Amino acid sequence: MKRLLIAAALLASATPLAAQTIAITGGTVALGDGSNPIVGATVVIQNGKILAAGVGVPIPRGAEIVDARGKWVTPGIVGGFSRLGLSEVDLSADGTTDDRAPSGPFSAAIDVAPAVNPMGSTISVNRADGVTRAIVAPNTARSIFAGQGAVIDLGADRDAITAARKFQFVELGESGAETAGGSRASAHLMFRNALREAGELGRNAQRPDDVMLTRFDAAALVPVLQGRQYLLVHVEQANDILQAIALKRDFPALKMVLVGVTEGWTVADRIAASGIPVIASAVNDLPASFEQLAATQSNIGRMRNAGVKVAIGMIDDNDSRYLFNQRQYAANLVALGKVPGATGVSWGDALAMITSKPAEVIGMGDQIGSLVRGRQGDVVIWSGDPLEVGSEAQMVWIDGVSQPLESRQTKLRDRYKTLDRQALPEAYRR
Repeated sequence: MKRLLIAAALLASATPLAAQTIAITGGTVALGDGSNPIVGATVVIQNGKILAAGVGVPIPRGAEIVDARGKWVTPGIVGGFSRLGLSEVDLSADGTTDDRAPSGPFSAAIDVAPAVNPMGSTISVNRADGVTRAIVAPNTARSIFAGQGAVIDLGADRDAITAARKFQFVELGESGAETAGGSRASAHLMFRNALREAGELGRNAQRPDDVMLTRFDAAALVPVLQGRQYLLVHVEQANDILQAIALKRDFPALKMVLVGVTEGWTVADRIAASGIPVIASAVNDLPASFEQLAATQSNIGRMRNAGVKVAIGMIDDNDSRYLFNQRQYAANLVALGKVPGATGVSWGDALAMITSKPAEVIGMGDQIGSLVRGRQGDVVIWSGDPLEVGSEAQMVWIDGVSQPLESRQTKLRDRYKTLDRQALPEAYRR
């Protein structure tokens, strides 16, 4: 009997909680769509989705009431570009990372979804700071094509994948040139050849002999070539950005998104004219490499003013663990508006760049990233303005389900915060 009770308890703990009808009342509500915050508003979550948000919203009978007076309410933060869930300790530590396969035979065919670990410590840490979804990409290894990325949720359950194989990721800047043999020209030739092989496979199951890709890799690029799968392209230098835009002209069906884009402000009018959205790094302000010589924190503001659709991402910026830094990055863009000669963005636009905009550029703006009716019930209650570093997430819902905010770090904090000094090793008692 005791064993049955233990088994039942374990089963209950492994089963996700059901979504409830919840009314969050009295808070300062930011919808995440670029609009200004609404004081004294209500957000209603029902059946795991947003039912309504605003002033004077009727509260359904039997709803759980959450008093948010004196607090802020926003959509959950969406990680614009990351490797979250693919690395536990460090990218160079053997056995702890699944973001790349340097010795494997495949590239474009790699699907990160099976490798995402929803129970990883990085997931819980970011969830505790209000991150509810993330765009997760693989890293390149032997090819400029890294593989197929996914959109995940950070819920405390085993089902993390929101959208598998949502996009293909390719490197076309310095890193792509190195992978392709040491030259950007080689990288672009490799890109065009790969799409040629994918096109041949799409038209004819019988492949010619002069192919470079495995059949699986070529097949993985067919939906990219046909515009059925997004293509995220990492470029930083202005010339690389223009060359990527030219590829879109040559392959018009491509649903391209530019990632990184440090020098984007210098060709912002060309990006805007192309209609290609951008997931940009927000705080690149130093020439960290030769492809970032024109770096400035005004990059995003200037692109935004030129009409470019911009979201914030964190490519190659501790992107496997520190997605919560996006809040600070967004705040920096707001603060830039007060610096003479700099170009920032409004508070509403800054929040949108870490909530609804990442969702929109990947074609999921109608599902996640804002407190608009019908969106998934990803909601965060903050102690204060979420773009203030001192504010903390006090309650988090994902798909309308309340989430734990405990992590390994909070457990260690609580353990040692009030630890009796006599319990410490002798060396620490002196």
